[in-house]
Amino acid sequence: MPRIHHVAIICSDYDRSRRFYVEVLGFRVIREVYREARASWKCDLDAGNAQIELFSFPSPPPRPSYPEAAGLRHLAFAVPDLDAEVARLTDLGIAVEPVRIDEYTDRRFTFFQDPDGLPLEFYEDGPEV
Repeated sequence: MPRIHHVAIICSDYDRSRRFYVEVLGFRVIREVYREARASWKCDLDAGNAQIELFSFPSPPPRPSYPEAAGLRHLAFAVPDLDAEVARLTDLGIAVEPVRIDEYTDRRFTFFQDPDGLPLEFYEDGPEV
């Protein structure tokens, strides 16, 4: 069965986004290279069961992101303690939506955005229900 190997994200400000994904979200850098021919950074991050490829390109166009538009809607990360993560993000000045409950799993979750407005979700992990 196929599994997710990586998710690629193009950012508008590499240093800002790298700090966000490494220092705020806590992903470990696997490797980081500057690709001279493309004037682009590529940073592979360890996201547990997959990787995040963080790319920079000169002047990338903005991508409209509407929650119900066709295509990738958001990235969700499992966390063991949603309240602690919400408090941590809030303390860092990151806006977090009100916590919701998944009506099918009774798990709690919330949304926030990365520095480029990419919608991200923290989904409280725990025993299957």
